[in-house]
Amino acid sequence: MKTLNDFNFKNKKALIRVDFNVPLNEKFEVTDATRIVSAKPTIIKILEDGGSCVLMSHLGRPKGVQDEFSLRHIAAKVKEILGVEVKFVDACVGSKAEEAAANLEPGQVLLLENLRFHKEETAGDKDFAEQLSKLGDVYVNDAFGTAHRAHASTTIVAQFFPESKCFGYLLAKEIESIEKVLKSGEKPVLAILGGAKVSSKITIIENILDKVDHLIIGGGMAFTFIKAQGGKIGNSICEDDKQALALDILKQAKEKNVQVHIPVDVIAADAFSNDANTQVVDINEIPDGWEGVDAGPASRKQFHDVVMDSKTILWNGPLGVFEMESFAQGTIELGNSIAEATKSGAFSLVGGGDSVAAVKQFGFDDKVSYVSTGGGAMLESLEGKTLPGIAAILE
Repeated sequence: MKTLNDFNFKNKKALIRVDFNVPLNEKFEVTDATRIVSAKPTIIKILEDGGSCVLMSHLGRPKGVQDEFSLRHIAAKVKEILGVEVKFVDACVGSKAEEAAANLEPGQVLLLENLRFHKEETAGDKDFAEQLSKLGDVYVNDAFGTAHRAHASTTIVAQFFPESKCFGYLLAKEIESIEKVLKSGEKPVLAILGGAKVSSKITIIENILDKVDHLIIGGGMAFTFIKAQGGKIGNSICEDDKQALALDILKQAKEKNVQVHIPVDVIAADAFSNDANTQVVDINEIPDGWEGVDAGPASRKQFHDVVMDSKTILWNGPLGVFEMESFAQGTIELGNSIAEATKSGAFSLVGGGDSVAAVKQFGFDDKVSYVSTGGGAMLESLEGKTLPGIAAILE
């Protein structure tokens, strides 16, 4: 696996695919700069070698050229985070972009305009990719969030750098973290899968059953398993058409000696509201008119013990409706348990939209080993797929 450390960038221009698809408010100010901060080590290494950087990214889902999606809005923030001057050019291909790249001196950074202003980007157009390739001497992919897309800038452009392409630090760390969970992690290995639907996690479960020792199933998807086994779940969320599948997953897990842990009690509410009446009930005995909204105290204790016994931990999905303060405690306590296990030497990887949001909201991001920056890409990796953006560098 070729990374930045295999190259010296002195007097070289690095064409870097970054993921600067960051949220902006109505004043076009960046409200969460995590993705820019994550790319900084890669950019700084190249500049310190004596090279220059041409940064390309998308922002949002523009229909053609739309000013609100222009990357010029984030140039000042990129400059502030990198601590160096950042030039911006309102093109990403063609003579204007080529001239701006050609004039770049060692130690300088150029930010290109939004790649998705051109439909050729998402179409994976080869001519468009070839035009991008003229802007640098070495191609660096550091955008894990888009590595599952075979777009021009994430995959196709690599063809034009047969000997001079590599992973940036961020993407290399993502690959390494997922491999730790799926291949090389110290046992016991634990996967915690939460969230609302079994259907969105089926392929992940099927792929990881051979690799894990323990599987915690939490959140809304637990109720499909409980109902399938004959439990009463009241008004709790459930995928009735997935009950047979849930039983099959339990059967496969048993055959593979994977211990499955499902909540034993829940916080039940009489309405889907922060102000609802609540009670702690056995997960198999949720009364009609009530729904499970968070893991109960006995479940949290059970999960804590499993987490503390594990050496490698994957967390994907919350244990309850954490967006509502009244139903966030199960997710918070799980985060505390994972933080404690990590402090004691376990490796912990958090990935997938909702769990990343929870980790940030409750301040666990620096208490776990690694927080993945790519939602869809992370999930596809866990499903065992080789992502096109990664394959393009390995070829």
